[in-house]
This record gives sequence, C-alpha cells and structure tokens, in this order.
Amino acid sequence: MTHEHSPLLTCGLSEGLSTLSGDVLGDNESSSTGNPTAANPRSLNTFFGVIVPTVLSMFSIVLFLRIGFVIGHAGLFHALIMLGVAYVIVSMTILSICAISTNGAVQGGGAYFMISRSLGPEFGGSIGLMFYLANVCACGVYVLGLVEAILETFGQGIGSSLSVLPDGYWFGVLYSSVILLLCLFICLIGSHLYSRASFLILLIVTITLLSIIVSPLFLGPRLFSITHPGDTPNSTHVYNTSYTGFNMTTLKHNLSPGYSLDYSTNSIMTFATVFAVMFNGCTGIMAGANMSGELKNPSVSIPKGTIIAVAYTFVIYLLFFLIVSSTCDRVLLIQDYGFFHRINIWPPFVTLGVYCSALSAAMSSLIGASRILHALALDQLFGWVLAPASITSPAGNPWVAVLYTWALVQCVVFAGQLNSITSLVTVFYLLAYAAVDLACLALEWASAPNFRPTFQLFSWHTCFLGIVGSLVMMFVINPLFSSASIALLLLLLLFIHYRAPTSSWGYISQALIFHQVRKYLLLLDSRKDHVKFWRPQVLLMVSNPRSCCQLILFVNQLKKGGLFVLGHVELGDLDSLPSDPVQSQYNFWLTLVDKLGVKAFVDLTLSSSVRQGSQHLLRITGLGGMKPNTLILGFYDNCVPDDFFLQNPIFSEWVGGPEGDHYGVDLPSLQRHFPPVRNQESLRRLSPEEYVGIISDAIKMGKNVCLARYFHQLGQGGMAVGGTIDVWPLNLLRPESGGFLDVCSLFLLQLACVLNMASAWRHAHMRIFLCVEAESGAGPGAGWLLKEAGLRELLGKLRIRASIQVVTWDAMVTEGGAVTPGGGDIGEGWARLAPCVSDNFLSVVNSMLLEHSAQAAVRFLYLPRPPREANQSQKYLAQLETVTHNLGPTLLVHGLTPVTCTDL
Repeated sequence: MTHEHSPLLTCGLSEGLSTLSGDVLGDNESSSTGNPTAANPRSLNTFFGVIVPTVLSMFSIVLFLRIGFVIGHAGLFHALIMLGVAYVIVSMTILSICAISTNGAVQGGGAYFMISRSLGPEFGGSIGLMFYLANVCACGVYVLGLVEAILETFGQGIGSSLSVLPDGYWFGVLYSSVILLLCLFICLIGSHLYSRASFLILLIVTITLLSIIVSPLFLGPRLFSITHPGDTPNSTHVYNTSYTGFNMTTLKHNLSPGYSLDYSTNSIMTFATVFAVMFNGCTGIMAGANMSGELKNPSVSIPKGTIIAVAYTFVIYLLFFLIVSSTCDRVLLIQDYGFFHRINIWPPFVTLGVYCSALSAAMSSLIGASRILHALALDQLFGWVLAPASITSPAGNPWVAVLYTWALVQCVVFAGQLNSITSLVTVFYLLAYAAVDLACLALEWASAPNFRPTFQLFSWHTCFLGIVGSLVMMFVINPLFSSASIALLLLLLLFIHYRAPTSSWGYISQALIFHQVRKYLLLLDSRKDHVKFWRPQVLLMVSNPRSCCQLILFVNQLKKGGLFVLGHVELGDLDSLPSDPVQSQYNFWLTLVDKLGVKAFVDLTLSSSVRQGSQHLLRITGLGGMKPNTLILGFYDNCVPDDFFLQNPIFSEWVGGPEGDHYGVDLPSLQRHFPPVRNQESLRRLSPEEYVGIISDAIKMGKNVCLARYFHQLGQGGMAVGGTIDVWPLNLLRPESGGFLDVCSLFLLQLACVLNMASAWRHAHMRIFLCVEAESGAGPGAGWLLKEAGLRELLGKLRIRASIQVVTWDAMVTEGGAVTPGGGDIGEGWARLAPCVSDNFLSVVNSMLLEHSAQAAVRFLYLPRPPREANQSQKYLAQLETVTHNLGPTLLVHGLTPVTCTDL
C-alpha cells in the first residue's frame, strides 16, 4: 500500500502505523531533521505519557488552593452541580478525543493535529492557535498559583507563617519569572526529563492526597484566627473560625450557597466566577494528547490513559468536596485558600504537594503549548511569523517554540492575580473542547467511509451535547470574553482561509457539503418545476479559454444564481489511448475558474467529433433537477480574438502563494495547457455543417440556444463601460410586420432582464426595439401605436423596466429587395424564410442595427431555427454573419421554453 493511502488506515492494523513519517500524514515534523527517528523519538507509554501529565494537570492548584474557595462560596450542592456540569462537558469531549485519535495515526500536535486533520486547515489552524493561547494562559495561572502558595508560607504579608520573602505586585512578578525560568530550563532539556520527574511528583502528590484524606481521622476540633489587610493602611481584619472534624451540623451549614467577597480580588463572587475557577481543575484532559508526538502508540495511549486519569481525578474531587464540607467552618474556607496545611497531620505534606503539583502543571502546559506551536509552524498556516518555531534540536526538541511560549507566559504573569485570568483560560479551553466535539460530530455526520474509529463509545448525541455544554458555559462564565474569543476565532479562520494554505489533509467541509448536496438534489424534483421560478442553467461550450474569457465572465453575470457549466470536447478515441486524457485536464480548468472568479462547474468529455461530444454533454451534464436548459456557443466566423491571457494582469503574473496553493497548477503550466490562438485554423475544429448540427441537436433536445459574437470586445470584467442593453425581439430575417411576442421573443426579454438584474449591469439602461411598417410617409400609424401600448402593458405585467424604441423598416425591406411571403407563423423559422431574404436586405438590416444600437453594451437578437438540410448550413451562417457584422457584443437567442409569468 502506498504512502498516499496511509492516512486512511486505522490504528488497528499496526502499531507501527503511528510512527509513519509526518510527510505521509500531512505533518512535517519528521522532515525538520535528516533522521526522522532521532527527530521524533517515541518512547513514552500510556502511564508516563498520558496518565501522569493528565492527573497532575487536572489536580494542579485548584485541588489544593481552591477547594475551600468553591465550597465556601458555592456550598456543597452548587459545588456538586459545578463538578457534574464540568465533568459532563469533559466526558463528552473525551469521547470525541478517543474517537478521533483511534481513527488513524496521530502525529505531534495533540488536539491541534486531530482538529486540523479532521476539519481542515481553516478550523484547525484557528482552533489550534486558540488552544495554544489557552495553554499559555493556563501555564500563567499555575505559576501564579505556585507563587501565591509560596507567599502564603514565606511571604512578609499578614497571615503568612514565615516572614522571609518581600510581598507585593512586583515581587510577585519577580517570583513568577524565576519559577517560569526554572520551567523553561527543564523544557529546553526535553520532555523526557519532565516525564521522569513527573512520576516522582505524582508520588509526592499522591502522598499529600492520602494525608489530607486520613487527617480528619487523627485530628480533633480546633480554632483558628485568620488575619487579612484592612481597607486602610496599617489596618487588619481578624476572622475567628474553626475546624470541627466530621460534623453533621458543619455539613448542613455548608450545603447551601453563600457567595460573598473574595479577599484576593475584592469582588463579589457568583456561580459563574466560582465555576470558572473550579473548571480550571478539569482543563488538563488534553495534557496527554498534547504529548502525542512522544507516545509510542498514541492511538491506544490517548483514549485509555485519558479515561483512567479523568475517572481518578473525579473520584478525588468528589471525595475532597465531601470531606471539606463536613469538617471545615465556612469562614475558614472563604478566608483562607491554603487552609489544608492548617488541618493536616503534617503540614509540610500539603506545602510540598502544592508546590510540586503547580510546578508540574506549569511545565506540562509549557511543553504542551510548545508542541502545538511547533505543529502550527510546521504546517505553515501563519507564514513567516511562526516559521522559526519549526526549528528543533538534534534530539527533536522544538526549543524555539518553547522560547516563544515562555515569552508569552511571561506576559501573562503580569496579571498578578490568579482569579483575575481564570475566566479567560476557562473560555479558551471550552472553545477548544467545543471544537474537538465539532470535529467528531462533523466526521460522524459526513458519513465518510474512512471514518472508522476503533473506539465506539460515542455518538453524534454526545458530540452535540459537548458542543452545546461548552458554548453555554462559556457565556455563563464571561459573556465578554466568550464573544471576544469567538470573534478572534472567526478572524483567524478568515485569515487562514484567504491565505489559502496548502493542505493534503482533506476538508471536512467538502464531505459535509457532499452529504447535504446529495440530500437536496434528491429533493429537487424536476417534475415540480414552475415557470415562476425559472432561471438560466447554462452550458457554455469552450474550445480555448484564451479567446473567450470575456464571454465566460459575461455568462457568469447572466446565470442569475443558476447552473453554469463550462463544457469542452477533447477529440480522440479511448480505444487507441493508454488512459483517459480528460481526467488530467480538470485541474487546469478548475484553476482557470478560480482565477476568473466565476461560479462555474467544469465538464469535459472525450469524443471522436465535437458534435457528438456536445450531445454527450447536453445529455449527461448536471444531476437530478440541476441540468442545463440553455446551450451557448461562440460564433462561427473567421475572427481571431485577442489572447485574453496576454491582456489580463491575473494571467501576466501569478497573484497568490506558492505553486501548491493552486493544486499543482502554476502560471507556466496553465499557459502551456491552453496554447495561444495564433490563427483561425485553431478555431475551426469543426465544419459549418457540424456547427449548425450542434444547434439543431440542442433544439431537438429541448434546449434553448444562444450564439455569442464579438464578446472579446467587452471589458475585462465581462461588461462594457456605459452603454445600454438593446433587445430586438422580432425575427429580423423575416421582413414582415407580423406578431413578435412569441415564446422566443419573450425568452429574449427574460434573458435581457436577468442580465439587467446582475450587479455589474444594474445601471445599464434596457431598450426594446419595436419594428413597424409606416402606414404613411409621416411615420408609424395608429395601429402600431396600439401595438406599442400593448407591449408597454406587457412589460408592466412582467415587471420589466425598459424603454420602447419604435423603428420603421418597410422602406428598408423595399430597399433591400426582400420578398414578403405574407402570413404564416413567425416561429416556423429560417426554413421558410431563406427563399425570401436577399443579401441586400441582410446588409440593410445590419445597417439599421448599426444605426440604432452602435453604442449598446450588448445586443440580444432573435436567432431563427437552423435549416433542415445540411447543404444549407453554410448559407445560414453567412446570413447570420452579415446581419451581425461589426455590431459589437451580440447574443443571438432561440428560446423554446416559456420563461415569463404574470401570476403572483
């Protein structure tokens, strides 16, 4: 099996799949050095790589320094609700992480890697950066918490047990910076040093937890006096409180909420602010996933280790909530965040546990954030700004990304107070969790055959619940931060989208669009079509786009939200060819569509003749109720248009990113694929009989037909500057003044009206020419005044804003020497008209058109039916050429289907 297919493999095939080079899986991590094995050593197992960092990150400072804060303000009932909500959200996200991580080989970058490879570069890059910022802020929170714990013991402030370290804002920043430098030193050495040290830290934390659990069994009730600075200098507040041991009265007193003033921020606490602080103890669930680049088997270790770690921490949190609410007076909980060292059988246990857990969580966040930044830099989603972060040491440690992250965390510690930034951290994490759930939900809804995770304990319901829970709690915690973070996410998404980065990861949007389009195409029933909702569905046949780009741009304005397909026939016989030459051409045509900025599909076919290929496209182009109803052809003449590629700046220089941004099609290859138009022979790939046969075939198949001439004279954007839209709804090749409001004439009016509604043509004035016979030398008679009034009334009913221009032409008929057949149905077409029209008459008609429509931006003329006899094809084309000679952009239209409606 080739490397190109390896992203589709599930982890169940082989553990070795997870160690494939990053180039195979869309991750360039291994390519940063010459030796992929040395650059990306995978040596961590489930316990050391996932369970240990996840447990330590989730315990951190919240467990030791904010349990009393949560119970004291929220009470046991609200605290249990917070814990339940937090772990429901976390659990739903964990199920999504497990599903995604077991659907293929996972490389470095953790949650960012999984989101980006599932949702594509736009969502992946934007969410990845937000998740990176969440880890940066979380690292700052852990460092500030550690400093707070140190000052509680060694600070010179009121209430500390040892007055050794000076207290104050700048001293706090200094201590935070020193601790952060220690974390930086360890992280620069590498994650393996941290993973080994973390096991020792976990042992210390576990001993601390056990000491807290067993302390109520050995300690009796005792009284405490807590002192805080007062509102004025040199004043203090003294609070007398107690530790009661297990006591039912204490438990009852701590059941209900009692939100009050927080002594660290001097602000009144609420359910939202307390939940924001408490939720920070649940934000470490991706600490193990962030180590995906160092795990031996991430697809097995991430789900297994994360579930074990989260279940363990939930039990500990629940146990601590019950112990604290049953043994401690509420005043003690609210006024002393570090109360655990007061009620422990050996207080240094708690101090050591707090220091170790906070330091470990800070290092874990610093390492995890640097890995995310390194993955972002390798994917080149943000250009040169993050490019240095892709540099690694010989051992594979992304030391530049670590330095980047350290600098940002250093900025965070200037906040100074832990509680002041917890809301922002929580919002960032919740947004990242919602994105993970969204990635899993999108994969599930897309029903992609290759989404086959080995972990099956999830469904779209769990994903949806995780998304809703995360978003709701974001706005409950802090609406301002939530709105700002979503706005930042959207800006990042737009930035990456317009940068159009190269991606071989696949786009979940394409899978979802396919799923929805298929569903709606089945609902689009052609039997339910109604004339009120008719719109042009155009198949434009293109030989060489160099000569007809202006026509492509014009038809794009004419489609009015309808189907627009560029059709091309490649001549050849598949039996004599080794492979289908058409398949390799789609990229060039699609790149052309992108560069022109038109909303068009491309349909190519291989055939022995252009006529037969056109029949194929008319029959098979489109799907369901979306099939072309109108065929547009370039005019058959000797004109050699200018080369659009040489005139337009978008083809003279390639505006955009590197070659890969255009799916392997760069400017030189595009120029080579569509050869320059040097002579008229390149335009004459078919005979007059074949060209007219294509028109006849389309009419037989019930398609409307348009012939476009001189559209290379339009402006670069598909519209001439100024001018009018002129409509000649009468068959000018029939020199009689009979009726003119047949189906074809009304089709002309509709097309002109549709064009006039396009934004680029909205300011053009529409004129309708009414050709009449003069009943006297003075001009039109009263009979034609009635016809003009009738036409005006019809335009009013059809809601078409246009002026009517009356043109007398019986003198021209006489001058041209035409024989008027008299009577007959005007719709019978050219077959009856050919014997009645002289060459002089055609020249006079051309002169009349030049006289009245010379300044028009575009002209709509009536196209008569082609002749039935093939030997009349050349004469038919010659007559059309004479009538439209030197007119400028002209569309000859033959409509077969009713398209106008006066009903509501």
